[in-house]
Amino acid sequence: MRIPAIVLPLAAAILASVAAQPSSSPSANSGVGQNPREVALDNLLSERESITALDAAIADARKAGVSAQAILEARFLYHVDRREDAAIAAMLPEFLKQSGDFKIEDSVIFAVKEDWLAVVEYVKAIVALSKDEKDAFKKHITEAFWLSPRQAAAFAPHIERLRLEESMRSVKIDFSIKLAPVNPGDPVSLESLFAGKKAMLLHFWSPMSQECEAAMPDFVATARALASNEIAVVSLVPDDAPKLLAAARAMIHPLGREAPGAWLIDSKDKSLGRDLRIQNLPSMALLTPDGKVIFNGDPTDGRFWETLEKIDARITRPRSASDSSK
Repeated sequence: MRIPAIVLPLAAAILASVAAQPSSSPSANSGVGQNPREVALDNLLSERESITALDAAIADARKAGVSAQAILEARFLYHVDRREDAAIAAMLPEFLKQSGDFKIEDSVIFAVKEDWLAVVEYVKAIVALSKDEKDAFKKHITEAFWLSPRQAAAFAPHIERLRLEESMRSVKIDFSIKLAPVNPGDPVSLESLFAGKKAMLLHFWSPMSQECEAAMPDFVATARALASNEIAVVSLVPDDAPKLLAAARAMIHPLGREAPGAWLIDSKDKSLGRDLRIQNLPSMALLTPDGKVIFNGDPTDGRFWETLEKIDARITRPRSASDSSK
């Protein structure tokens, strides 16, 4: 069974319920002795490669007699793992239709009906969030909490996202700030880096973070693509601790002159990370020429590229290092 590279809290919570079900669950029988239906279902639940591959797995599952309920659940997990909120929101009519025909015996990831109903409310909340309907979002996410408290950690990121977006509306970055470079040199102002550019990308990272290290090849590809489209790129480490700077230099050095953008140290007195409420690394923030924040979050969030396309329709997501290895 292929394990998805990224599993969001909601998917993790749901998949945990699979492990809690009896051993007849297909995920518990991945191996010798599976019948064709179990094999097809196992492939469907684990598919994360592409929508084309998912469609093929769905076709195989239907031929093998997998229920419509199970297929809907598998599609939901696929989009959750890939952080595709728009695709999840688009599934709402199917969830509402399936609610009338829901049978717990046909489910492959839910142990009780309340867990299913919680996910329906979760999807409604995502729809409300996409429409900027805060009251509706709060109503549906609260109902999801009530129906399935054990999935509470899964719903929290969306609440945090809403609060972050609200707080960013009042933030305006001062580009006159000067920051010291990671490599020895004179302080550099953001203003000088922004000159003549359409927008600025702030990349918050740390060489001490395994997540940042793993994401570095993809960041480099992204930064080079943005630089070629007149987007200023600035990478910021959180402080000037000697060990951190030595590790940062060791990671940057192999890139040589090809290192994209500016590599700077965040200010202690006027911390950009503090102003932007950065809590996880790596994180990205996109700024307009007047200092407004138009995106702040995880670089794998699909909204990051949607925002870039609004800045310039010619900007496209580059082929990642992981893709090119396939």
